Amino acid sequence: MRIILCGFGVVGQSLVKLFDSRADDLYAKYGLKPRVVGVFDSKGSAVDQSGLDFNKLVEVKKKFGTVKNYANTKNSMDGIDMLKNIEADVLIETTASNYKDAEPGMTHIIMAMKKGMHVISVNKGPLALAFPSLLELATYNQVMFKFSGTVGGGTPILDYAKNSLRGERITSFAGILNGTTNYILTNMATGLSFDDALKDAKDKGYVEADESLDLDGLDAAAKLVILANWVMNMKVTLPDINCVGIRNVTVEDIKKASKNNCAIKLIASCDKELVVEPKEVSNNDPLCVNGTLNAIAFTSEHSGTQTIIGKGAGGMETASSILRDLLDIRQEIARN
Repeated sequence: MRIILCGFGVVGQSLVKLFDSRADDLYAKYGLKPRVVGVFDSKGSAVDQSGLDFNKLVEVKKKFGTVKNYANTKNSMDGIDMLKNIEADVLIETTASNYKDAEPGMTHIIMAMKKGMHVISVNKGPLALAFPSLLELATYNQVMFKFSGTVGGGTPILDYAKNSLRGERITSFAGILNGTTNYILTNMATGLSFDDALKDAKDKGYVEADESLDLDGLDAAAKLVILANWVMNMKVTLPDINCVGIRNVTVEDIKKASKNNCAIKLIASCDKELVVEPKEVSNNDPLCVNGTLNAIAFTSEHSGTQTIIGKGAGGMETASSILRDLLDIRQEIARN
């Protein structure tokens, strides 16, 4: 299967390492032989129609900070050129999420679909701003659009809601969808001030380069959009979310919650309205997880409430979700 990889940061590098370590197993078990024919990052690209060497890609990126030096060529394509000129079956979009106009990911995804390529995205920007129309575009062009790594990283939250609760009608859901804010609030519960807890999260590399994505609830809101569309069949985008972040949560608020046997968590909820806001959650509630964990509770008509808990992010976790999506695509192609 020929693959173009957009972006070669932590997730992209983790993915090719995963391809490399599981090559024999993927072919023997699933008949999948991933062949990455093109990769581009913000500084340049590497192309080889017969398939790029995974180890060499990672080494070159580590040494030069870009894949551009993979081969001794002066010409380096940008993403749009690559999508126009290189034949591939699947585009994997891992560039950084941008909630203003979703670029460059939006253009990559649209171009790939129009060319008849299946798309896997872990970039939340395009889905947050244009989920309904991207799904329509995929259907129109008869391609598959997969995005299980956009919510929950390696924890299969979207798959669980769609498949494990098949036949059930989910009436509402609520959850902690951002591990960074959960880590900060957990540390504040031990007595740290907001600023100190934020500094600690930054030192550990948990905070996005643009900290407002975490602190103002935008990341959680984007994931809420994806869940509401995918699980509840809504047609919503980011402006439909009522969003409040954690910047105004004080140590006093945390202490007050503690007296009520509760903790303050940034909760994204879908129950008639779509809301992201800090709320008191009982310490006995399965949703009340600590550290960087994510948790989401789905309430359905007959099965009551089911909670799924797991790591929300991480390079290898997210890469494993991309591999899951790729295997789904391979299976679907084999079926038709």
